[in-house]
Order: sequence, then C-alpha cells, then structure tokens
Amino acid sequence: MLQFFYFHLMPWPYLPADFDRTEPSAWVTFSNRFYDPQRGHQLYNEYLDELERAEELGFDGLAVNEHHQNAYGTMPSPNLMAAALVRRTRRAKIAILGNALPLHDHPLRVAEEVAMLDVLSGGRIISGFVRGIGCEYLSLGVNPTFSRERFYEAHDLIVRAWTEPGPFPFEGKHYRFRYVNVWPRPLQQPHPPIWIPSQGSTETIRWGAQHRYPFVSVFNSYALTKRWIEEYKEAAQACGYEAPPAQIGFALPIYVAESDAQAVQEAEPHFLWLFRRGLKIPPNYLLPPGYITEESLRKFLAAGVRLPSELSYKELLDLGYVLAGSPTTVADRLLSIHEELGVGIFIYSGRTGDMPKEKAWKSLELFALEVIPRLRRSTQLPAPQPS
Repeated sequence: MLQFFYFHLMPWPYLPADFDRTEPSAWVTFSNRFYDPQRGHQLYNEYLDELERAEELGFDGLAVNEHHQNAYGTMPSPNLMAAALVRRTRRAKIAILGNALPLHDHPLRVAEEVAMLDVLSGGRIISGFVRGIGCEYLSLGVNPTFSRERFYEAHDLIVRAWTEPGPFPFEGKHYRFRYVNVWPRPLQQPHPPIWIPSQGSTETIRWGAQHRYPFVSVFNSYALTKRWIEEYKEAAQACGYEAPPAQIGFALPIYVAESDAQAVQEAEPHFLWLFRRGLKIPPNYLLPPGYITEESLRKFLAAGVRLPSELSYKELLDLGYVLAGSPTTVADRLLSIHEELGVGIFIYSGRTGDMPKEKAWKSLELFALEVIPRLRRSTQLPAPQPS
C-alpha cells in the first residue's frame, strides 16, 4: 500500500542579500539578528495552513521534524508543531520525523510528550527517532562522540516507558531514573509506530532493520537512495525477513506545475536555495569529530559523491535529488521508484526554501488532485476521501 505524507521544514526564507558572500553557513553561527518574529508569526501560520490543507486534499499523513539554530528549518520542537496540528486535523497521521534523541538530556520528556500527543490525536502519531545532524551537537553543546550510544539508550528507555507498567528504575550509562512511570500511556499498542529517517549511516540502517522499523531515505540522490535501500533490505534478510514496501520510505523535494518546462523553471530558484543556502554547511559543522564511525565515513568517501551544494540545477534534477514536472511526469517517476526500489512511503517535501505561498499551494494541489490519484489507480489502491 502506498502512503503519501506532506512534509514541511518551515524554513526562514528571508536571508540577507549578501548571504552567499558573507556567511559561512545557515547553521550554528548564522546570527539570529536576521530573524524577524513578526514575519515568523505570519510564516508559522502559513506553514500550518499548508499542512492542514494537505489533509483536506487526501494526504495520508503530515510530517514535521527537529532542527536547531538555523534558517533551514525553524522547528526546534516538532512536538509543539504536532500539537498544533492535532486539534486542527481529524484523519491524517502526524509523523514526527523525528525527535533527535541524543540531544535530549531527559528522554522521558520525549516519551511523555509523544504519548500525550498519541492520546490527544486518537492514535494518529508516528514517532520518528533521529540522531540529529552534526550541527545540532555544536548548537546545543552535546558531545557528538556519544551520539550513537545516547541514541540507542534513549530509544530503549522510551520504548520500555511506553510498554512496561511503572514505576521501574532505569540505570544506563547516559540516563538514570529511579522512577520510570509515564503518564499518560500511549493509545496505540504496544506503542506508536517508530520510523527511522536517515541519510544512510551503516549502523542506523542495520539497527533499523533489526527492529523492523521503517527506513526513510532523506534528501539523497536516486543512486544513493537505491544503495541505502538495498543495504537495508540485505540487513532485513540477515534478520530473517523481507522488508515490505510499507517499511521503506523516500523523502524528496517535489514541485508540480502544468507542464514539465514550467515546473522545472518555476522550481529552480527554490531548489537551489535549499541546497546552496539552507544546506550550506562546512564539513566541520556537518561532521564534528566523533559524530560518525570510521565504517560509515569510509562508505561515504568511497561513494565519491559530490555535495549537493556543489551541483548545478540540472545535476540536481538528473541525479534525482529533486523532482519537478507535470502531474503525469511526476506520477510516472514515482511509480517507477515504487516498482524499482520497493518504496511504499512517499514523503512530499513541498514548500521549499524561499518558495512563495502561491507556488507552494499550486504544486500541493496538483500533486494531491492529479499525482496521488494516478498512483493509486496504477497500484489499484483506494484513495482516502478529501475532507
């Protein structure tokens, strides 16, 4: 069964005119003097309107995520955004993609908040868990050397808190609690679905397959996505099962317009903003010492992949980092990805970078009203009725 999620980064589009020349990055050290709370108020409400409209148009779910101290994505707390969506939506799943577990000194707060959201929403929460990219560790003063240890330990604590009657003690290396006794307990049993968004670290892929958690490739090229999904499927086979499409996702910036030429032209400045400005990150910010294992680093270096920020717009399109086209072209491409890679979860990243509201809404409606129905017909799946 194909699932379609509308994903929002909630970017800050108003970068200074000399940003490319004067700023080393949109992360960590980009001064918050460039943030205008009055404009931010307007943007947050526009962004929430777009997510709510996606439910009305028939998307299966809405997706938010966590980032800190940057212009790329202004959601330091995805749980707050999920709470804003819960009361304004009725049917769509709310996917938190995800809480960056190692950045939390009190992961029981994550367990409590997600459980509360699950009860409040009537069991519509999907709980994504991520490590957070290297920049976040610099922004929040967390030692990246312990990132993976903290991730695994926080995960184990949260799952136990959701599934075991309390109170009970938890004694780990990084987290210690005398009383684990989460109120409220989640509505979904044994717990809300857990997804693992990733850019392809070997350890995360293997760990996700071992737990049978859906793996979501995020903002990668088609070739890298194919490679990571094949690695995930191999890891699943090593665990004794075949990973179904419902366990494999692809998050992709997409823009739909009336024709291929119009879509490619209209999307260009905004896709370039995403990769050349929003993701303008020096290597020492992206991969601080200790953040990545030697095995994963060797894998990335061996792939010989140029950074997306170094690519031309044509290369971004040709390599599959982004997708722009008419409804027919976009539907055909997503159908081929489904058939070739076994992807069953498509996460449409809509309003990209400095894209104006009018373009974002046009693309959203064309995707929902023309692309999704084509794909559902092609795979003989009934569409949920727009509300």
